[in-house]
Amino acid sequence: MALTARLGWWQLDRAAQKEAMQAAIALQSAQPVLRNADWPALRAAADDAGEPSTWLHRPVQLTGRWQAAHTVYLDNRQMQGRPGFYVLTPLLLEGGGAVVVQRGWVPRNFQDRTALPPMATPEGLVQVQGRIAAAPSQLYALGAEPAAARFARIRQNLDLPAYAQQTGLALPPWSVVQTGAASEGLLRQWPEPDAGVSKHYGYAFQWFGLCALVALLYLWFQILRPLRRASFDAAHAP
Repeated sequence: MALTARLGWWQLDRAAQKEAMQAAIALQSAQPVLRNADWPALRAAADDAGEPSTWLHRPVQLTGRWQAAHTVYLDNRQMQGRPGFYVLTPLLLEGGGAVVVQRGWVPRNFQDRTALPPMATPEGLVQVQGRIAAAPSQLYALGAEPAAARFARIRQNLDLPAYAQQTGLALPPWSVVQTGAASEGLLRQWPEPDAGVSKHYGYAFQWFGLCALVALLYLWFQILRPLRRASFDAAHAP
């Protein structure tokens, strides 16, 4: 009982931590929009800290030019339960700097798995709205990725430092997730950042349920059942 109760309280404590994290994400999302002029300060702060932890989830509005020749399609990504690609393209910022933008999602061609889906990449200056995010999530892969796959358009994962060397761009080790309505053949119905609070409440319920079960079993086998048997024996004693 003590062990299961302790595990239940531990899960509640984890839920409280995740709620604080979720509140921090909401607070970051409500901060003023970062623009091109803020980019040098962001890069400097991130270089000192190793990652832009205090800048994650901040909204951005950046002006720059797409580097369409370096567009990458991350395979086996889902949106609304449909498999397809996440499309990533570097954005060369006006005034200096560059960043990888997760532009959106496109469905894949199941008849020809090597076919790239149709999408548009505007030329000239564009304005991108989004939020600062970590590097694109890594999917599980068996073994090291073949060398040829690291230069392919369609990839399973993207190593940003290696990708920066390939493109010759000074890319930071994070990305920007583009938001807004669907356009250019891309969907942008990204899942909301979730710290996983409900999962910990579910685990806590399970542990407290086991604690209650142990208590009921103890009550039955150690107290109620012996009393019932003693009462029965007394009633049927000669």
